[in-house]
Amino acid sequence: MISFFPKSISNKGIALYIASLAIVSILYFSYAIPFEFMIFGFVEVITFFVLSTLYSKKWKELPDKKFEKNVFLIAFGLRIVWVIFSYFFYKAKTGIPFEFEAGDSLYYYEESDWLRHESIAKIWYYMVTIQKSVSDSGYIIYLSILQKLVGYYIIPVRLVKAALSAYTCVLLYRLANRTFGEKISRLACIFSVFMPNLIIYCGMHLKETEMIFLLIAFLERSDNLIRNKKYSFGTIILPLLLGISLFFFRTALGAVAVLSVITALIFLPGQKINKGRRVITLIWVAITIGVLAGGTIANEVEEMWQDRTTNQASKRSQQISRGNLWVQYATGTIMAPMAFVLPFATMVDTGGQYNQILIHGGCYVRNFMGIFVLLALFYAIFKKKTWRDFALIGSFTVGYMIVVALSSFSSSERFLLPSLPGLTVFWAYGVSQLNAKNIQIVKWWYILVPIMEIGWAYFKLGNKGLL
Repeated sequence: MISFFPKSISNKGIALYIASLAIVSILYFSYAIPFEFMIFGFVEVITFFVLSTLYSKKWKELPDKKFEKNVFLIAFGLRIVWVIFSYFFYKAKTGIPFEFEAGDSLYYYEESDWLRHESIAKIWYYMVTIQKSVSDSGYIIYLSILQKLVGYYIIPVRLVKAALSAYTCVLLYRLANRTFGEKISRLACIFSVFMPNLIIYCGMHLKETEMIFLLIAFLERSDNLIRNKKYSFGTIILPLLLGISLFFFRTALGAVAVLSVITALIFLPGQKINKGRRVITLIWVAITIGVLAGGTIANEVEEMWQDRTTNQASKRSQQISRGNLWVQYATGTIMAPMAFVLPFATMVDTGGQYNQILIHGGCYVRNFMGIFVLLALFYAIFKKKTWRDFALIGSFTVGYMIVVALSSFSSSERFLLPSLPGLTVFWAYGVSQLNAKNIQIVKWWYILVPIMEIGWAYFKLGNKGLL
């Protein structure tokens, strides 16, 4: 079993990125992305591949506590650097310390700043009455409370994001360790530490960083509860509260996360449901259903499911009316099989979309590492038949990506982001199964990756009518 990220694969990932960007820039020279964004992409790719290789070897023999400490400190340090740099970078580029074409982040910031001056009663009224959707209310209330503590300042709030993101890496390690052991869990954790997308979101006032923290905390505590089999009010209340909190950030996320825990209760190895455990399980499910059935959340889940096709078609019609000519072909049937590699890297400038261009290096990493997801699925389902080990992490990751793929946000990097920690576990498991035979499949993937990037550039330009 391979317990580190091979340097040969790392070097190939960097080389293919440079080749893909060069080919796209030459083929579509008039639409080449600005040079500074090429530098961003290069730094993102180098950060992931070089440091993942270096630290997966350097830290593989460290004691648990030392490993967790190092993970947190390095992850936190990287994120602090980005928080401070991005604050001044965005301010220089947009005039405000927010990302390009900031929409939701400004709304969250302004709403929370207004709400922080209000009483607790007014905050409760806001959550249950003023907000039409509970999906954003949790984050706005969280920001308002945080701003009560740190004041009308942006950097301190984002430093808290950096700390939460760093600790998420630690929680992911603990979660994966119980299922896959030290070698795979450490590699997955290291992938998450250096994953550019997780770092970059710490520099935005969006809810994804906190949402992912709550998600991994919920899965980790639920997994601990299921495996230790110590069921009591005290052990159930924390994962239950964490699970409920997810619905106040994104309804679909909460629904899939709860279903993944129920799946784990049934399918995780060694889970024999005796009479007592069955009662506890039914209580858990009953409480969860009771929460989901309570008013606004139930309505959102039902509306999300019933309107999935209508919303998808509506959004495509709007995009076509705005000049996105080819978006009508991006149906759920087409996008779902590609969910493990989406979103593709934006390596052309079609006018705007600078947030996508800024993070294109991180998206390329997802594209390149997609082969290890496929290897992980093959070995878990067919070769070693260890699919039950993926009952919790796998059911959430696969389930959530399918939900997004069948929605109108199938290629949205932001909506796909919560699946990323789970994907790093798939990457690590896939890497661990490499041998002289299946490495040939990886080499074929090396050919496919540039084709994906060139094809996506062609699609982006054609979609805008620029070809």
